[in-house]
Amino acid sequence: MALTGRTALLAALGSLPVGILAPSWTGMLAVNAPLSLAILCDYMMAAPVRTLRFTRSGDTTVRLGDEAAVQLTVTNPTGRRLRAQLRDAWPPSSWLPGTEQTASRQKLTVPAGERRRITTSLRSTRRGDRHAARVTVRSYGPLGLAARQGNHTVPWTLRVLPPFTSRKHLPSRLARLRELDGRTSVLTRGEGTEFDSLREYVPGDDTRSIDWRATARQTTVAVRTWRPERDRHILIVLDSGRTSAGRVGDVPRLDASMDAALLLTALASRAGDRVDLLAYDRRLRAQVQGRSAGDVLPAVVNALAPLEPELVETDARGLAATALSRAPRRSLLVLLTSLDAAPIEEGLLPVLPQLTQRHTVLLASVADPHTDDMAARRSTIDAVYEAAAATQAQTQRHRTADQLRRHGVTVVDATPENLAPALADAYLALKAAGRL
Repeated sequence: MALTGRTALLAALGSLPVGILAPSWTGMLAVNAPLSLAILCDYMMAAPVRTLRFTRSGDTTVRLGDEAAVQLTVTNPTGRRLRAQLRDAWPPSSWLPGTEQTASRQKLTVPAGERRRITTSLRSTRRGDRHAARVTVRSYGPLGLAARQGNHTVPWTLRVLPPFTSRKHLPSRLARLRELDGRTSVLTRGEGTEFDSLREYVPGDDTRSIDWRATARQTTVAVRTWRPERDRHILIVLDSGRTSAGRVGDVPRLDASMDAALLLTALASRAGDRVDLLAYDRRLRAQVQGRSAGDVLPAVVNALAPLEPELVETDARGLAATALSRAPRRSLLVLLTSLDAAPIEEGLLPVLPQLTQRHTVLLASVADPHTDDMAARRSTIDAVYEAAAATQAQTQRHRTADQLRRHGVTVVDATPENLAPALADAYLALKAAGRL
């Protein structure tokens, strides 16, 4: 049973004259006994909450920052009218700060034998799966003095997907891809190209491109055209170890790496290449393999949604072995990891020859723009010391990148806002050079 504020107000108003005029237990009892009887009758007339039935429907996925709508249908199978206040509880990260009180609580009235549907609007502040907690119902009597209260478990899962903010760069990269790939064919054959089609010879064409067998079968001279190779294999490897948990600006490094991986996946799948993905620290955390061009991007988004950094040191040997097992043939191996000296020198460098011997390796890392700001300050003594520390960190980072380049690795080091387009540009450059 739950008592309302109306009950407390009536009890106070009834007890006040008795306490002033004739204070006694008999007077208090004479005033409050009818109120207690009214409370009991009101409680008995309230619709029971245990027999209510609940079902859910609505959104199951939503991008981070967008609003999702989940419907809750309340069925009243009893013979009494339901006057209720309902709280649909979700994890705190399912609401914008300060909005939970208004968004999760609603009033509704359900006549006997009928049902009503209410909508809960969710705007999550974190990626991952959000599970509905429980539905609490407080059923009031017709007098509004007492209420029955009970809880119901109504399961529902809302998956909050990465926001993919870098998709704004996709049209410009696709335009460059069309220029490269060849919606226009070329006559010059070279590394990283494949046969495209035959066309009729026009004056000025290179005579070395003439296909004499095709010419013999028809009445006109035919020349071969070429285009950059397609159907290349790209394996994106996300380091989900402790270094990916560091925050750069407002987001962890892992989230910035995810955004870059999504843009690369969208671009490469449009280019006709096959894209696989895995996330690894000391064990495999997420995997997408063998998907078609139309299915790979949704599969990658769905696989990355619940991924969180693990506060453990990444096992570089295990990562290399897993990557080699997933890419038995020559591929473009994209490592999204940190450029910190210790993890690279002690973990990645010893196993790097195994990777570069078989694959083309591209390493992308998230740089902290705050370091550049610190290095530029000289206004105070503290700022000078901060600038010295930032310069030392930058020098160490550049030295680590140079070590990787000497092993044949292409290195992309950019801030979170620029990492995704920079990685896409590096992919296009490798494709244009025929190094995939």
